[in-house]
Amino acid sequence: MKAMLLEGIHDLRDTDTPLTLRDIPEPDPKAGEILLRVTTCGVCHTELDEIEGRTPPPCLPMIPGHQVVGRVAARGTGATRFKDGDRVGVAWIFSACGACPFCRQDLENLCPEFLATGRDMPGGYAEYMTVPADFAFTIPDAFTDVEAAPLLCAGAIGYRSLRLTNLTDGQRLGLTGFGASGHLVLKMARHRYPHSELFVFARNPAERTHARELGATWAGDTADTAPAPLDAIIDTTPAWKPVVEALRNLAPGGRLVINAIRKEAGDQSHLEKLDYPTHLWQEKEIKSVANVTRRDVREFLDLAAEVPLNPDTEEYDLADANRALWELKAGRIRGAKVLRIG
Repeated sequence: MKAMLLEGIHDLRDTDTPLTLRDIPEPDPKAGEILLRVTTCGVCHTELDEIEGRTPPPCLPMIPGHQVVGRVAARGTGATRFKDGDRVGVAWIFSACGACPFCRQDLENLCPEFLATGRDMPGGYAEYMTVPADFAFTIPDAFTDVEAAPLLCAGAIGYRSLRLTNLTDGQRLGLTGFGASGHLVLKMARHRYPHSELFVFARNPAERTHARELGATWAGDTADTAPAPLDAIIDTTPAWKPVVEALRNLAPGGRLVINAIRKEAGDQSHLEKLDYPTHLWQEKEIKSVANVTRRDVREFLDLAAEVPLNPDTEEYDLADANRALWELKAGRIRGAKVLRIG
């Protein structure tokens, strides 16, 4: 089968081809696993973190990709949840132990044995992949394969972030950063909180225009002051400056939810501007988001089908994965980038 392999850690300032297209053996499903013939896979900022070594795979080479849609091509022993030909999706959560205190509390995203698709286990930048059947998801008929792919990460992690804001209808919500996840959260929030005003902070003028087109009440630069204090803000950026600016825009008792797997070390100088009375006083909160649970993915897919919530997408062939990643790194984003495979 054909697959795009990460064979070493790269600085994307030095190369525009960090992944290599190879012919490798098709995997065999183990007991409890299914084999997927992959049709689409979303492209995520987390792949940039893997490539550049901020969230490196535990071993190399590795096949990236954790927003995967495909058809069941074969089943291992005991994998009876799906039948051959079923359309299923795979998200960032590849597996968890199911027995630790976190898993027993429906917090499998915090499981110490959590494995991530495309980082800890081979992902969807390939024609085939395997996954435990219990960690695959039925894709609603409302979506094409291209539309469904970004729902599995950008959408699901956005759903968890929105849930963690504790927002109620009528309260003001801010979004810092407006890529694949941000634009889906805005669409979601408009549906769930029809009386809430939505404010978007983005340094890219094109992203601000996109936000207004999708119904944002207001859109400004990351460093701008919103027209009114915000009850909750979701930050989806890899930088520290938006965190400090978001805290400044929070109302008393407001909550900042940071939806990012990492923050850039070289950007920490902005934390020196953190002023307790301005940014943290009056019971403001900061909550981070770590991974997703299966519950997040299932509930979000149901919600997305109900709306329906169709992501804006840009399509690429598997062989063009490097170009999609480079454009993502350069901030050339309008919605979600998706690889067509096979």
